[in-house]
Amino acid sequence: MLKKERQTYILHQVNLHNRVLSADLSQEIKVSEDTIRRDLAELADQGRLIKVHGGALSQGYHLSLNAQQVYALQEKQIIAQKAASLIQDGMFVLTTGGTTIIELARALPANLKATFFTVSLTAAIEYMHHPNIEIILIGDKLSKNAQITVGGEAQAKIKQVKADLCFLGTNAIDTTHGLTENDWEVMQIKKAMISTAQHVVALTIAEKVNTSQRIRVCDIQEINTLITELSPEDQLLSAYKKAGLNVM
Repeated sequence: MLKKERQTYILHQVNLHNRVLSADLSQEIKVSEDTIRRDLAELADQGRLIKVHGGALSQGYHLSLNAQQVYALQEKQIIAQKAASLIQDGMFVLTTGGTTIIELARALPANLKATFFTVSLTAAIEYMHHPNIEIILIGDKLSKNAQITVGGEAQAKIKQVKADLCFLGTNAIDTTHGLTENDWEVMQIKKAMISTAQHVVALTIAEKVNTSQRIRVCDIQEINTLITELSPEDQLLSAYKKAGLNVM
């Protein structure tokens, strides 16, 4: 693979999954980690990603993101509109972080009266624009990579909430491996949310459907609803319907 092709692949992966690990890229592309680190450094110097220890983050995942930096923005806005339609007045809602969750926060009806529990500072700021929403930011250690709070205290607090709905930003999902992640601490937060919510909703652009990462969050049967930008009748989603998920 030529350098230009390699860097194009790296950028696609980091934008798709928000975060990539040098070790994983090395295995996928079949080059040394030193080569990957040089590519990441060069792309970071060009302002195309954010280099962090062990890998890189998408520019669109940064706290100072703007619409031009968000990957697949239109698709995420469609997902957000579908997700917002599930929320009713008086509900307790758990949310993770990520750009699709931010779009969900922006898509909420202006007069919605609900309580949102979140581990994402960015999402909490967006919820503040809705005057009738109660916001509870779950505190603990702040993950600089995932930009959410993580750790045992955050997990314990989440498990005290009997949420009506849980919205999960999705890294990867398929019917065999279920919901998967590339970050151990993020996995633990998502597992805590799944364990305490009455209804679990996975939000994902279609490009992440039928993909997997190395850390399992949950089996596919633990997800109640899958929301993508596609029509529910799209053939790509048929296996998830067969698995018992409500597809939107």
